[in-house]
Amino acid sequence: MSEPYHIEGATGPWEVVIGLEVHAQVTSAAKLFSGAATAFGAEPNSQVSLVDAAMPGMLPVPNRECIRQAVRTGMAIGAEINRWSRFDRKNYFYADLPQGYQISQLYHPLVGEGAIEITLDEKDPDSEVKTIGIERIHVEQDAGKLMHDQHPTRSYIDLNRSGVALMEIVSRPDMRSPAEAGAYLRKLRAILRYVGSCDGNMEQGSMRADVNVSVRKAGAPFGTRTETKNVNSVRFVMATIEGEARRQVDVLEAGGTIVQETRLYDPDRNETRSMRSKEDAHDYRYFPDPDLLPLELEEAFLEECRASLPELPDAKRHRYERELGISAYNAGVITSDVETARWFETVLAEGAKPAAAANWLTSELFGALNRLGKDIGDSPVSAAQAAQLLGLVADGTLSGSLSKQVFEIMLETGQDPAAIVEERGLKQTSDTGAIEAEIAKVMAANADKVADYRGGKDKLFGFFVGQTMKAMAGKANPAVVNELLKKALDA
Repeated sequence: MSEPYHIEGATGPWEVVIGLEVHAQVTSAAKLFSGAATAFGAEPNSQVSLVDAAMPGMLPVPNRECIRQAVRTGMAIGAEINRWSRFDRKNYFYADLPQGYQISQLYHPLVGEGAIEITLDEKDPDSEVKTIGIERIHVEQDAGKLMHDQHPTRSYIDLNRSGVALMEIVSRPDMRSPAEAGAYLRKLRAILRYVGSCDGNMEQGSMRADVNVSVRKAGAPFGTRTETKNVNSVRFVMATIEGEARRQVDVLEAGGTIVQETRLYDPDRNETRSMRSKEDAHDYRYFPDPDLLPLELEEAFLEECRASLPELPDAKRHRYERELGISAYNAGVITSDVETARWFETVLAEGAKPAAAANWLTSELFGALNRLGKDIGDSPVSAAQAAQLLGLVADGTLSGSLSKQVFEIMLETGQDPAAIVEERGLKQTSDTGAIEAEIAKVMAANADKVADYRGGKDKLFGFFVGQTMKAMAGKANPAVVNELLKKALDA
């Protein structure tokens, strides 16, 4: 079992209890109840229909694709799909909510209980696995956006997001540390991206989390929780949990009580601040939306949703290990992101060997992309070029060191590896005559070390290999160098 999370500054055995409500924007060209576009970055108020602006007499019509994507997401986490669900009105007044209510699903959500398995040590996919329960996934519409930085004395409203379809994915309070919450969010985002139901771009606001935190003495009933709204990165979610748990413990150890409230996270100060007291469901006066009929799902629709699901990350990881012979670590890294998995499978389709391709991808390519500040979708080297490079190593044209040189040139120029090898004369040589000649020179220049080697200092063999490879500008076949050196030194 993993070690209990220790709350910084706590003097007693406190336990943190965490639940996340993740709002994931549904991948759809149109909004939940209108035909308005949903593209990110459009000019303010350029994607607003009469329905989104709540003009009198406008009636909502559910977008079938949004419902389909939510059902597919539920299926991907093994959740119960409710064939009958209903939309409710959540009533509250705010300037960015034109209707004066949000259409959501409180009492009869589209998706019921499911679960996600997380690996507690993500660098070791064989480490302890924990199951995080999902209470529900319901579909709701987003609000607009208030802009306070456009004018010194006025605030403006952008309704482009008004009516955009969201899936609210509500976890059970099963997480007990910031690390578990981070692992859960990363796994959930990976699943959403595999399914294609949300792009998971937290920096653009298409996935954000409300973070529920409480603390308790080990084994005691749940404490009073606070909810920190709209946290938009995994790192900030983890920081929110750390800071809020510490704040609550400080209050309780000083003899105070925790107030149920809504808070916000300030990344500049790395702290949470109170926004308002936390409302209960009855404060929103929920009631069934009279403009919308209940959703009733037919078996043919569910079958189509089920058949459209891709191979999911856990299944893909196990297949890579079992069928392709890839290490557990490499398989976990590659399958953690759908774009990486697709890139890798393109490399394999081009003829590369699985284990060699996985090792190269997780070391050489990831190292280069990290250095360049790029992700795999922006890689200067294509999957087809990577397969060509690996093929040149496999057939003996390039040694490991030469392949690194060629790879660096590929990153700079975008050229194919075969062209680089031909133009720059970087082909590996197995010419025994040339190699023997250089070995003789190295031994003559280091007669003292030859004597030491022959006197029993076997570790000097690596020195002679290095000197020979250096003399041949790294172009000698290492296997041939080792064989000829052994023969010459042992003569």
